[in-house]
Amino acid sequence: MVDTDRYPLTDPDRPAWRETVGRTRAELAEAGCSVLADFIRPELRDVLRAECAALEPHAYTKIEQVNAYNTAIDEPLPEDHPGRTIMERGNAFVARDRIPASSIISRLYTSPLFRRFVADCFGLPELHELADPLSGLTLNVIAPGRAHPWHFDTNTHTVSMLTQAADDGGTFEYCPGIRSAADENFAAVRSVLAGDTRPVRRLALRPGDLQLFKGRFALHRVSTVKGGIARHSAIFAYSERPGVIGSAERTRQLFGRVLPAHVAARTARGDELLD
Repeated sequence: MVDTDRYPLTDPDRPAWRETVGRTRAELAEAGCSVLADFIRPELRDVLRAECAALEPHAYTKIEQVNAYNTAIDEPLPEDHPGRTIMERGNAFVARDRIPASSIISRLYTSPLFRRFVADCFGLPELHELADPLSGLTLNVIAPGRAHPWHFDTNTHTVSMLTQAADDGGTFEYCPGIRSAADENFAAVRSVLAGDTRPVRRLALRPGDLQLFKGRFALHRVSTVKGGIARHSAIFAYSERPGVIGSAERTRQLFGRVLPAHVAARTARGDELLD
């Protein structure tokens, strides 16, 4: 599946591994984001697109009003709090239990070689698959006319791959390091939500590119999709500790359902940031 000449997942001692990991770490340190172009072999792009396009009918769609922190929008907040800025979220998610184990994205997500490579790129000793039966691996679907508005990720380390580009629009935009584990930096977030584009960077992603991203500290969005084709992207969710399962409320928002594992789970964050 992977262009192992450029990305030698099976041989961490090769110079190409060290060069790629070094470059990726530098980009993550500088911009909070790194794109590994053509990670999937070009001859498999059509297969990647077709497999994920076939999943689109399974996406749970719920158009709702949200804020950048995915907290209750009727929660009382100070007048100048950025959480008072309400946006429409129109993206949909296909849950992991709807994704065939034989698909490219599922085989990649469960590969210990891939997981070791991603962990090294993030400078981590190891990463674990989420124990969550729905949100470990998902497909994000943004239909024409819809967008994924400004938000922060629950996971510190975000791994994703565009599998189908929109005809137009659907651009990934982000503000690297706009907050930290110790500082929400509400003033800067409020400024971007009000239209300040100075901190905003944009990525031109192509199907098969692997994106590594510090999404918990970067405000980001996908702009409105235009044309007749939905934007699809696979999201590979990993954790630094094993056994992580999402909260029942957040799971219900994303997938419209919960399983017994979510009801029993106790979700704990490594920081005190708003989600």
